[in-house]
Amino acid sequence: MKINRHILDNGLRLVHSRDESTQMVALNILYNVGARDEHPEHTGFAHLFEHLMFGGSVNIPDYDMPLQLAGGENNAWTNNDITNYYLTVPRQNVETGFWLESDRMLSLDFSERSLEVQRGVVMEEFKQRCLNQPYGDVGHLLRPLAYQKHPYQWPTIGKDLSHVANATLEEVKAFFFRFYAPNNAILAVTGNISFEEAVELTEKWFGSVPRREVPVRNLPQEPEQTEERRLTVERNVPLDSLFMAYHMCDHRHPDYYVFDILSDVLSNGRSSRLNQHLVQEKQLFSSIDAYISGSVDAGLFHIAGKPSAGVSLELAEAAVRDELDRLQQELVDGQELEKVKNKFESTQIFGNINYLNVATNLAWFELLGKAEDLEKEVERYRSVTAMQLREVAQSAFRKENGVVLYYKSK
Repeated sequence: MKINRHILDNGLRLVHSRDESTQMVALNILYNVGARDEHPEHTGFAHLFEHLMFGGSVNIPDYDMPLQLAGGENNAWTNNDITNYYLTVPRQNVETGFWLESDRMLSLDFSERSLEVQRGVVMEEFKQRCLNQPYGDVGHLLRPLAYQKHPYQWPTIGKDLSHVANATLEEVKAFFFRFYAPNNAILAVTGNISFEEAVELTEKWFGSVPRREVPVRNLPQEPEQTEERRLTVERNVPLDSLFMAYHMCDHRHPDYYVFDILSDVLSNGRSSRLNQHLVQEKQLFSSIDAYISGSVDAGLFHIAGKPSAGVSLELAEAAVRDELDRLQQELVDGQELEKVKNKFESTQIFGNINYLNVATNLAWFELLGKAEDLEKEVERYRSVTAMQLREVAQSAFRKENGVVLYYKSK
């Protein structure tokens, strides 16, 4: 993959890769702001902005209509680290995409009406996902159990419904001009467009957007956990559930790949350990999963499962700990490890056939270090050894490094 880069005078970073097999172009713009950048008493703002960005910009009252007329589609998502916007458009109409994205980077059409509409949408989403859905409050219970200093202690949607409900227009404006800046963004352009044209259109439409004073991120670091933390709750849900989490390294640490492979050994596919031993053979769980949070700062290794009827949460937890003990004591078999690596490699290769996936990944890897690292992912996973898996399991899967949530059915 040939990856090109261009940096504008205002600080906007453009990364580009051409794909002539499609007649489409993707623009992915990543803003380096997420829920971790919010004030503890004003959470949910990053997610609110994901919605506000579609409410009209300073010169374009309706974002969707021009894009649809140009044959394009768009969407966005937010997490604790970033806010990501993307669109796809036929290559002959690509300038429409640059025009739309640059204008809403310049300024939104801040109005009480737009805020009221999007605030209502976000509050409804909070109610549906967290208050009215079985197990919807798990994030609000598990995160503060694991994090007591770092702002990962609240979910992207916000700590409390009142924070978005009480958001003022002045606070919203201040958040925008603090974080939505060319010098706090990465634009990835892929598909059937030359690097020269991408540079020309980026300079034409984004070049005049002023650089802004983006605050230097200085987040409180989470101290090392020294004793196990546990919580039991009762809710009106159909089944008991077990949630366990262990502290792990940040995304840039070499052990990140070791943790990712450990989660795949445990639960990626029907032949994975947790599924084979605890679901199929012992029938202690109806379903169980292990995964990593994938966050930029030090994250969590999650295990979540629903015990089978008649199986207590205590018995279910003990069975999970037995599987973790095996990882701490025995080396993962070479064939089992190779199978996990092969699966990851095929997922990577097939995922990066799609020009939009490439745009999203280029922006993400440029944020973490440099876009070219995208092509080193397979090599980094391939280099993980069975010995490393055992060492990291011994270090991480200690009781005093973990949190446990018993989520009981009334």
